[in-house]
Amino acid sequence: MSAPTSTRALRMAYGVACVAGVLFFVTSVGLLGVWPTQMLRDQTTRMAPEVPLRPSVSESRGRLVYAREGCSYCHSQQVRFTAADTRRFGAPTLAWETQFDTPHMLGTRRIGPDLSRAGGTRSLDWQYAHLYAPRDVVRESVMPAYPWLFDGAPDRPTQEARDLVAYLDSLGRAREVAGPEGEARAREGCDCDDDPLMAMAFEGRLNNHPARTIRHGEAPALPIDAAALPRGQALFARHCATCHGPEGQGNGPAASHLRPAPKNLSQHDYSSARLASALWNGVTGAAMPAWRDLSPDDLGALAQAVQALSVTRVEPAPSEALLTQGREVYAANCAQCHGTDGRGDGTAADALPMVPANFTQQQLSLSEAVRVLREGIPGSPMAPWTSRLTSADILATAHYVRSLYTPTLPGHLRK
Repeated sequence: MSAPTSTRALRMAYGVACVAGVLFFVTSVGLLGVWPTQMLRDQTTRMAPEVPLRPSVSESRGRLVYAREGCSYCHSQQVRFTAADTRRFGAPTLAWETQFDTPHMLGTRRIGPDLSRAGGTRSLDWQYAHLYAPRDVVRESVMPAYPWLFDGAPDRPTQEARDLVAYLDSLGRAREVAGPEGEARAREGCDCDDDPLMAMAFEGRLNNHPARTIRHGEAPALPIDAAALPRGQALFARHCATCHGPEGQGNGPAASHLRPAPKNLSQHDYSSARLASALWNGVTGAAMPAWRDLSPDDLGALAQAVQALSVTRVEPAPSEALLTQGREVYAANCAQCHGTDGRGDGTAADALPMVPANFTQQQLSLSEAVRVLREGIPGSPMAPWTSRLTSADILATAHYVRSLYTPTLPGHLRK
């Protein structure tokens, strides 16, 4: 006996639904998996440098540590094609930049900042201190500490910590190393004329990370407003005290982990031009980052707060003979780095990892100047001079470099 018509129709419906489901699944995999993958492979082939930079062995191991510790749960590695992303981080991420990432670490959340352009934005000692005890460096950080990657202190990283930091410091480097030739090849392969969105990848600065230091850069005019001092002091407590200490004495919780150590701001007088440059450009070769994510008004308030930390002191006036002696010692021993006029532009300056101090824009206390000449600055090119200079020479040189300070240099602060 044949099945009722209703039963046959139900079976037919089940069969059609099953076939449709399989077709839908296959189509979905093709449209959402296979086709985009092939598109990215084609794009990578067209746009990648002929010899792209591969990760080192240490960086590859560090990537495994990064994955194991769950860093991608809070950090993304993809500058998106949006104005907000490009303004904060730089050029959008191209497919070829992640061609060696298997599996990818693009991430989906930004509890912490995007790391696509993290390479070269922080000093290695800062990275170690941040991994060991994040809130010693960034007061309001929600990042967990990773003390098991160290042998009891941030200046004793294990190999895993070294590998992880090597990986972090490599992010974004491949495209930088590709240089103008690499950008030209990528632009040629992207068909940007027909794709305005892709054209965003070649507009503006490649790495626009607000903390990345700039060796020689122009700082914007910072406003002077006496009423802004309390806001500047609050900003200092929030962003600067972890390194420089609450009173600016260079004794914050992170200070002992950093080389060179944070400045004792109470022993320095800084011109407004110097503070504008340091806050906007950072200090190359040191843990001092740039603060370009703060507004000019906030930076102006912060500069005033730093100037207010300087301890008022009465220093002995040097005799003309003492200044003459200091000038001669300076010319013979210091001008190669700090320049003939003390502006930090000596013949050896560009070859040094740190820009030498510009004595026309900053003045140490006499005792601090003598101490630096005697002890040097560990972690910087500034070496002790006790083996070459007598105590009298050191004192005379300290007086001379102090005499070069001209705090009224115009051009960086406005009323």
